[in-house]
Amino acid sequence: MKREYVAELFRRLRDLDPNPTTELEYDTPFELLVAVILSAQATDVGVNKATKRLFPIANTPGKILALGEEGLKRYVSTIGLYNAKAKNIIATCALLLERHGGEVPRTRAELEALPGVGRKTANVVLNTVFGEPTIAVDTHIFRVCNRTGLAPGKTVRAVEDKLTKVVPDEYRLGAHHWLILHGRYVCTARKPKCPECPIRDLCAYKHKTPG
Repeated sequence: MKREYVAELFRRLRDLDPNPTTELEYDTPFELLVAVILSAQATDVGVNKATKRLFPIANTPGKILALGEEGLKRYVSTIGLYNAKAKNIIATCALLLERHGGEVPRTRAELEALPGVGRKTANVVLNTVFGEPTIAVDTHIFRVCNRTGLAPGKTVRAVEDKLTKVVPDEYRLGAHHWLILHGRYVCTARKPKCPECPIRDLCAYKHKTPG
């Protein structure tokens, strides 16, 4: 995609949503961290339903540790892969208390050292909580970037690396949120809503759905 098209793409998305953010519901950095761990291969809607039950009872590392792994599972059992996620969250809570005074660390290396936290999760936390201009590439963003020609790549990391090169600095902080929301609600997987797409004329997709 031409550089001027990239800038125009993000200008339009920003005009539609000047202050984008995650659809995961949270009040503290720790709550967001837990929600993002739970969100792997799950919907934000499903995670929010679970955390609405969990967080009023336990929303700190100490309180979740007190629940124990089996206790935590009762709150997150509606989410896919909940056994592994509960195990990772318990282990992460222990490390947060042991190494970070119960606080969510601010560096990528420290975040990725936590069980259940990979590059994508770290990017979400760094961006949403700490205002870092990171871009977390999920399945929606991967699809949008390849379909539109914005930042094509065969792997998630290749798309992320290309995005960091092509996204203008003024749009870097919001880029992750604009792209994920666009992929979730407009540039959908099975039948993209091309007739109502605000960036249709900039998009290189050859099989646009008719109006």
